[in-house]
Amino acid sequence: MSTAQRFLLDIPDQWQQIDLTGEEMARVRAQALASTDDPRAKAEINDMFRQGREVSRAARRYGALLASGTATMYPEGLFMAYGMVFAVTTPAGQELTLPVLSAQVGVSSATGSVPKDRAITSVKVPHVGTAARVTGTEVTRLTGDIDVKLLTMHTMMPVPGTTQDFLVVTLASPNLPLKNEVYDLFDAITSTFRFLTADGEQVPVQVGSGA
Repeated sequence: MSTAQRFLLDIPDQWQQIDLTGEEMARVRAQALASTDDPRAKAEINDMFRQGREVSRAARRYGALLASGTATMYPEGLFMAYGMVFAVTTPAGQELTLPVLSAQVGVSSATGSVPKDRAITSVKVPHVGTAARVTGTEVTRLTGDIDVKLLTMHTMMPVPGTTQDFLVVTLASPNLPLKNEVYDLFDAITSTFRFLTADGEQVPVQVGSGA
């Protein structure tokens, strides 16, 4: 039986554990639109906020254990990102191997195809140990005729004491030109993940986890 009963993930101060369709998103959208007179830029801003609404709806629809996000105006422009944690159990008789990951994770929902830049690696998460990670630029369908591209990072955290259960930390952003900076941020956020016991104590890294 797993001793892990809860988890913690540190998110940046600018991120909110709120429904991004609410008042805060409306406020930042108005601020972003007021920052430019360019019709094309305004259209792009509206598209990004539409993405935010759809991502938050998808998080609720798929039963995310945690959903967070940010829509923040900086002098350089608007930055948007989303973070979710999902519980996943691999089918009986299967392991979380590269073929399984290739078939199930990091596939563009709009096309069903694998992103050209998708990478499957293993990473050391400080408080967890070795975890599998999938990154890539996925095409996500928002509506029947609108697709968007998102930089994505999925990290599979093995639940201590089990062999089939994982918590998947998924982070995504439509800010494609900031690819390197976005992935550095996502890695830093994911690195704070840890499992807790029912009493709130941190679960030690498991022997054989590769840490």
